[in-house]
Amino acid sequence: MMASKEPKPPWLKVRLAGGEKVSELRAMFRALDLKTVCEEARCPNQGECWQGGTATLMILGDTCTRGCRFCAVKTGDPQGYRDPREPEHVARALAKMDLAYVVLTMVDRDDLRDGGASHVAESVQRIRRYSPELLVEVLTGDFAGSRHDVETVVRDGQPDVFAHNVEVVPSLQRRMRDARCSWERSIDVLRWATASGAKITKSSLMVGCGETEKEMDVAMALLRDAGVDVLTIGQYLRPSAKHAPLERYVTPDEFERYRTRAMSLGFSYVASGPLVRSSYRAAEAFLHGALGGRATPHSDRYGKKRLEVLV
Repeated sequence: MMASKEPKPPWLKVRLAGGEKVSELRAMFRALDLKTVCEEARCPNQGECWQGGTATLMILGDTCTRGCRFCAVKTGDPQGYRDPREPEHVARALAKMDLAYVVLTMVDRDDLRDGGASHVAESVQRIRRYSPELLVEVLTGDFAGSRHDVETVVRDGQPDVFAHNVEVVPSLQRRMRDARCSWERSIDVLRWATASGAKITKSSLMVGCGETEKEMDVAMALLRDAGVDVLTIGQYLRPSAKHAPLERYVTPDEFERYRTRAMSLGFSYVASGPLVRSSYRAAEAFLHGALGGRATPHSDRYGKKRLEVLV
């Protein structure tokens, strides 16, 4: 399939980040030496989210040890360095923002013995100390396939939501993701999180990379069979000419079809749209409502964990 040379469609045009709220947040993050995935990954929703006073913080530095072909985050070798002050700084920054829901994401850290799992858990613990009512989602890497490290995050950190992204359908894993990643490993991470007691599990798929509708149907079914509760589906946007080519722009109608089919599989919530990203305000609003409403797991018609919101 040839890479798309279509002009960007109108539904993908968004305003740039700016204004007083954006300036305040940027200054605070700089002062505490914190990174946001909003900036590092060039998220198209940065303006909307930052104007609303929300952001997704990226911990364990800004250098990833992996080199996925879709990602704008810089890659390299941090040589085992991690900032021991970061969990405290993250907790202090979030306490000033007066949020109800926050996402902590991380770069892959294959240079660390535990992949950064203890650092993630400590960050959640510190956040609880400063902001006990704040709901925390962690979006993690695969920890090089270590079940123990996944359990460290879930059991020691006790996040409200555990997220890990499979990114693309199985047939495109080698084309889009680093060679150290795999569909099978990512599914294992999600299963292990559920088995370790994760309250809610979440994953994400990108489209427009060359997948077929049938491949998407299979991928969504496999994620649901793995016990994933929440799914986000969004358009792949090529960060630069060095990254994997964009095959096509998926229309809003197609995204709605994916959402409908995914919901029929038993997901508790699906956010599907051109500008949807793994950290997406609509999904977070649902999760906040579900957790605030004492969400409890029950079995759906597939015998898999699903959420029931009790209000």
